Amino acid sequence: MQTPIRGLRSFCIAAKCLSFKHAAAQLFLTPSAVSHQIKQLEQQVGIELFQRQTRSIELTNAGRQFYDAIEPLITELEATIVQFSNNKQNSTITISLPEFFASELFVPRLNGWAKQHPQVNLQLETVKSANDPLKASDLSIVLASSKPNGSQVDDLFPVSYVAACNPKLYRELSQSGYQALTSVPLILHQSRPWSWHQWAERCGVDDFDPKQIIQFDSMFGVARAAQQGVGIALVPLPISQAWFNEQLLVKLFDHELVTKDRYYLVRHQYHAAAPELDSFTDWIKKAFTA
Repeated sequence: MQTPIRGLRSFCIAAKCLSFKHAAAQLFLTPSAVSHQIKQLEQQVGIELFQRQTRSIELTNAGRQFYDAIEPLITELEATIVQFSNNKQNSTITISLPEFFASELFVPRLNGWAKQHPQVNLQLETVKSANDPLKASDLSIVLASSKPNGSQVDDLFPVSYVAACNPKLYRELSQSGYQALTSVPLILHQSRPWSWHQWAERCGVDDFDPKQIIQFDSMFGVARAAQQGVGIALVPLPISQAWFNEQLLVKLFDHELVTKDRYYLVRHQYHAAAPELDSFTDWIKKAFTA
């Protein structure tokens, strides 16, 4: 009889999280595929491993005993595979993250970690917007208004938005008060089309009537347009702090738009033995957690 390795791994992960859906997300499979693999495993070993209910699953007594016997073996097998893989070639970690986060925070701090871990290759996949689909990766840094799904999710830091322009435009508008909002274009990210209206409402700006609104599909485009003097932009803090430190941008008003937006670190796959991934995850949490 052929050893059902894939089914055993799917079973161990499903037994940990008690969800075919969550196990599927970690394995980059569909829930039906995970369910099918475990059903085949049950047929091969001749026991029912899970009690299946409408919205949940639970281990049977036999399933619990089977998990206790199998899980250490799967862990040892994965550790052996990792060990032999590391002996042959550098391991590779893939991470998906917003392009503005990558350029403003991640890359400037990456040099130190890379020098300490020359045996680990990194593959960075950037996305322009939080609305863009996540790319398949070991880790993701995501901007979200609530905690995303994943086998391991860590809260990094919150985001607020400030009205900013370049120094030249600031000198022209700083004495105009909120009237400045009607004299030049207002710039924002297309994923938050109503953010200027929210900002104005929380500032108590009456009869908010912007002259023109310009939307970009990337936060880098928003910040660059403001730096070039196109208008006033809503830019995120603390992620864009370097632009203010270098005086490329200046806050036009002190008020900040506080939202539920936060950056999260999401670990997608379960790896029983992945020391490089564990180390990289720990570094990100220490480097970017508020």
